[in-house]
Amino acid sequence: MIILEQLFHLRANHTSVRRELIGGLTTFLAMSYILAVNPELLGSAGMSKTAVFTATVLAAMVGSLLMGLVANFPVALAPGMGLNAFFTYTVVQEWHIPWQTALAGVFVAGILFILLTLSKLRDKLINLIPSALKYAVSAGIGLFIAFSGLQTSGIIVADKSNAVALGNLHNPTVLLAIFGIIVGVMLVTANVTGGIFWGMFITAAVGMIFGIIPLPTGIVSAVPSVQPIFGQAVTHLGDINSLQMVIVILTFFIIGLFDTSGTLVGVATEAGMVDQESGEVKGVGKALFSGALATTLGSIFGTSPTTAYVESTSGVAVGARTGLSSVFVALLFAVAAFFSPVLTVITSAVTASALIIVGILMLSNVQYIDWTKFEIAVPAFFTMIMMLLTYSISEGLAVGFIFYPITMTVKGRWREVNALMWTMMVVFILYFAFVA
Repeated sequence: MIILEQLFHLRANHTSVRRELIGGLTTFLAMSYILAVNPELLGSAGMSKTAVFTATVLAAMVGSLLMGLVANFPVALAPGMGLNAFFTYTVVQEWHIPWQTALAGVFVAGILFILLTLSKLRDKLINLIPSALKYAVSAGIGLFIAFSGLQTSGIIVADKSNAVALGNLHNPTVLLAIFGIIVGVMLVTANVTGGIFWGMFITAAVGMIFGIIPLPTGIVSAVPSVQPIFGQAVTHLGDINSLQMVIVILTFFIIGLFDTSGTLVGVATEAGMVDQESGEVKGVGKALFSGALATTLGSIFGTSPTTAYVESTSGVAVGARTGLSSVFVALLFAVAAFFSPVLTVITSAVTASALIIVGILMLSNVQYIDWTKFEIAVPAFFTMIMMLLTYSISEGLAVGFIFYPITMTVKGRWREVNALMWTMMVVFILYFAFVA
């Protein structure tokens, strides 16, 4: 206990081992879907699905351990959604780049992350984001993950006429998700400790009782070998010899940079880790370095870029405030490597309630944005709405960064816009023009 106090400063952060454990378990359950989704996606790129499963476990373990022990941040890491889709559908299938070479591109992007972090420029980037945009990022991520929960559970579906529509309310899986949301909302409203986690637990149990969620086919299984994909990122560095690969690397770098940064800002805001006077995120430098190193190591294991998970906010919502929760997440991923059959009960219908409830909680940050000042309201609004409508944290950030210098200048407040914000406006314009 003394060692844990020295490592994570539990008392100073007004938390306990029990709260961190519940927070870590909640975060793990909310993000455990990646263990099934990542192998499926990268398998479509021609990679061994079983090897990718193990690589996903290793990347999540190492990334979360780094975030917990080095940065003392309540954020878990794993191969990022969106980035894995870009890896498979664009880089490999559309551009016909071998998956081995694509992994080499991820490795180089990770090295760029590390160099940028060591130069402190990435640290400054986060701390120089205006407070209004930080709160908009937090609220935008809330909208993003709430919509994700509604979509993956089938409550909201794609529609040719209106883009989205209400799903089939007669579908048992959809009904189970709605049940989970109601139960979770009731528990959180009643201030039940760990209400989000217990809501998911009850939903999974009911799903199995009524046959909506299949019972696990086994309990323990051997950990698959990662050998078919391990180290391919390094041995194929020599294949990076085209302009197309430069674009691949820059895309991994830019999207990974702002997905991780945006998530860290959102989670830090939710956890009260943003200094009220300076607007700076406490300990962001080490957190960013941890994320950069995790991406590099993850590519060696054999997976697409590793990033901070917005689902970490579910752990923060139930009390996680230190890196101990991230360490617990890492340990749970290690256990999951041996008990993969059991994870089949953690479906999108089970995690929907956590994502939606956390999204609601994160939206409270809009109260700190001065909506009476139009020059502030515009970039904040576009940051939030574009994260939702583009289904991309990075693109929502980009639009907000572009609008902020414009509206502030027109209002005559251009002196308040720092050089980095001007630079990022240009970078994002170029990103939309030539990469997106």
